[in-house]
Amino acid sequence: MDKIEVSVIISTYNSPLWLQKVLWSYDSQQFKNFEVVIADDGSTNETKSLIESMRPKLSFPIQHIWHEDNGFQKTIILNKATVASKGNYLVYTDGDCIARADFLEVHVHNRENGYFLSGGYFKLPMEISEHISEEDIKTQRCFDIDWLKRHGLKSSFKNNKITAYGLKQTLLNQFTPTTATWNGHNASGYKTDIIAANGYDERMQYGGEDRELGERLFNAGLKAKQIRYSAICLHLDHERGYVKPEMIEKNKAIRAFTKSNNVKETPFGIKKIDVS
Repeated sequence: MDKIEVSVIISTYNSPLWLQKVLWSYDSQQFKNFEVVIADDGSTNETKSLIESMRPKLSFPIQHIWHEDNGFQKTIILNKATVASKGNYLVYTDGDCIARADFLEVHVHNRENGYFLSGGYFKLPMEISEHISEEDIKTQRCFDIDWLKRHGLKSSFKNNKITAYGLKQTLLNQFTPTTATWNGHNASGYKTDIIAANGYDERMQYGGEDRELGERLFNAGLKAKQIRYSAICLHLDHERGYVKPEMIEKNKAIRAFTKSNNVKETPFGIKKIDVS
């Protein structure tokens, strides 16, 4: 294979069944020159065993970057995965997001120096999340709105996320009221830009930890492109038992400091910088 062009960094924590579905979706990508880097925030051996069993069957190389479970340390493992990545363009997503076959192609087609890309996700209820099989992913029928409705999906304006193509897709990306931000489940940028920002702020826990990186990229002069209606992934349902109000408040304070002080490079990222 040629030099790896794109690294897909997928965060996970003790969700091997969901991760398996996600890895199947990357095996169906139209764009082929990529690797997957699993950023594993301390999962048990079940996740490692799954990755090892799937590795020989997958059409792409895979790295498994792991550290011991010490509470919510997603930002730390994401930084380790960022350093380990071999591509010069990085796509960040989560181990509960099934990527449509054109997902990476959309990111690659829209990448541009001076920008990062901001995508979204399409939330599925638990019943459909559990029902989706390897065959449903390989045939892409799980992205078909009629198939989803037959399996219990309710009608909603949000369904446009997976039914929009062509001009409609362009217009929805352009006029969506949702601001283009760095979203950990679906965002991409050049590795040089991520490294210049010193990666994720490792003080941050759940709640806006990805947005803060995007805010530093903005401070550094980058702009964001909205690809919410074109880079499509299905978000599998799960509980969020790790969310605590104090985490959210701590993160809000860090983000407020980043904005008010025009911070471009966090001292608490990949490199530890003495600020004393």
